[in-house]
Amino acid sequence: MKFNKILLAAAMTSVLAISATSCSDDYAELNQNPANVSKADPKGLMTQAILNFQPNDYLIWYYNNKYYSRWTQMGVPTNSYDSEFTTVAETGGQGSQYISTLKYRNEIRLYIQNTGDESQRGYEAACTALTVYLGIFDSDIYGALPYTEACRYKTDGILTPKYDMVDELYDTWLTELDECIAIFQRSDIENSVTQDIAYAGDWKKWAKFANSLKLKIAVRLLAQNKDKAISIANAVASSSVGYIDSMEDDLRFCKATEAKSGSEDYVYGTGNGLTNMGLSANVCDFLLKSLDPRVRFIYTKNAFNSKVVQGFIDNKKWDKVPDCIKANVVLDDQGNFKEWGGLGEPWVRYYGLPIIINGRNNPDYTQYFSYGTDYNLPAGDSEKGYYPFSLQQEEMKRGKVDFTVPTVGINVIQDTDNNPLYTMYLTAAEVNLYLAELKLLGANLPQSAEYYYNRGVRFSVETYDALAAANKIPYYGTTYDYDKNEVSIELKKGELDAMMATETVKLTGSKAEQLEKVYLQELIHFSLQIDDQFVTARRSGYPSYTSTLLPMVRFAEVVPEAIPRRFEFGKPSKTEKMYENTLEAYEKQGFKTLGSGNSGPVYNMTGTALNTERLWQDIGAPQWGTPKN
Repeated sequence: MKFNKILLAAAMTSVLAISATSCSDDYAELNQNPANVSKADPKGLMTQAILNFQPNDYLIWYYNNKYYSRWTQMGVPTNSYDSEFTTVAETGGQGSQYISTLKYRNEIRLYIQNTGDESQRGYEAACTALTVYLGIFDSDIYGALPYTEACRYKTDGILTPKYDMVDELYDTWLTELDECIAIFQRSDIENSVTQDIAYAGDWKKWAKFANSLKLKIAVRLLAQNKDKAISIANAVASSSVGYIDSMEDDLRFCKATEAKSGSEDYVYGTGNGLTNMGLSANVCDFLLKSLDPRVRFIYTKNAFNSKVVQGFIDNKKWDKVPDCIKANVVLDDQGNFKEWGGLGEPWVRYYGLPIIINGRNNPDYTQYFSYGTDYNLPAGDSEKGYYPFSLQQEEMKRGKVDFTVPTVGINVIQDTDNNPLYTMYLTAAEVNLYLAELKLLGANLPQSAEYYYNRGVRFSVETYDALAAANKIPYYGTTYDYDKNEVSIELKKGELDAMMATETVKLTGSKAEQLEKVYLQELIHFSLQIDDQFVTARRSGYPSYTSTLLPMVRFAEVVPEAIPRRFEFGKPSKTEKMYENTLEAYEKQGFKTLGSGNSGPVYNMTGTALNTERLWQDIGAPQWGTPKN
């Protein structure tokens, strides 16, 4: 499977110094010269824009992941949900990402204006498409953005750019994407194989990306303007440039494989720690019933291999082993480990945490949350701890992660190789699942919903397998020669067909039942794109409280109206240049409550402003767990 990649040094040779954006300086780039360049090189500026393209950086995984996974119930904290279930504290990685590429787009546009060199338009269009992607990403949570007047101080002297409302942004972006597609089809534009990290200078693939990107806007329009969403889908499917319909056309790459200069973050993803949630028991059950190999790529094996299980038996701690693990262990006549039952390895190594509030303090659930105490075994003069459940797979989110094989005693087996991060942004899987959804909702597309759905699911599994291989995640293609009962996790022959034949995956039933299957597959596919997973749950109402496939749990302690649907907006200071523009934007969007305190503790049963004061694209969407169909 091909991944585009580039050496960092080569990518930077033609880019002069451009001022960096601080994580905490949300709109600094809006009010100042976006670049400090003596001689711009459009292809180099495009390279820098791609390097700055970070919709899944460590901030969103460290901060936002814990909220998104919790509210959608696609993940469970290792300490269980608690009384802060609806509370929003620190956030990051979202809100001004689009500025990181917009400033380069505008710089290339200025270069063309000054030189008249139309051959550079492709680089401008590439930066525009990336900026639209990030604009969608940022507006998903923060709504209106300064866009059409942003980063224009150098050309127009604009210090206080206006905010564009979400509906205006969507219209602007759809127009810009059409303009990009037209540019990518021109025969007079230059390309650069070496400096285009994303598509290696292939403008036909860039055109497919821009056309496919319109579907991300289409599905976000469904609650407000279904007819327009359907119209967009029809246009995308009938476009002569095509759309992303093969893994070769995916926007999926490694930014660099060797660091010659600059920050290693470009090479190894985030370079920082993350907040990894535990696998939800309901998600785990759904994936295992579906025989879905993605459970092995998205989540980790637990630490209870057969030797560890025997270690608990030898240390007379068999009674401490969780019931879910015992259920898949076959003992011999002497009470020792004999073999795995159930689905066998590697499936039996994936367990989820129960969806419950304050489970760690509930005697009925302590066996799931007793890591650090009950799940320890002696190892020389100290002890080793073992996790009985699965976590989100960290090595699919960042590189430079060391892995230690669960062993008994003082034996230590480690994988300490540093591996660059390969990740995905827009794929054939996502595009086909959107087409399946929109077909079921009335789009006039050339193929059936089943056709698009089957392609989307298959592409998703194959893409995750390719990413797992490229990122060299634990147990991919190896068992580390420790446990004879261990099985490696790569996609096996016949597994994909077996998955597609399961009743939980096969697209059968009423239209409502088929839509649920499409949405659930979107949710699973977006496990590495946590914003899209959150948005899919928010706009669809799935997982559903009444589902027989992957149910959402209705808590006695919290009403759905108390679960946030966006983050808080900080109240601007009167000394800020954007003070008036920002307040005006909040007022236009109907946000009356600003600052901290919008979320509130879980036991407040009256609802919160973060649920009722909705973003434009969320108005009219179903409440959590209650799909309209």
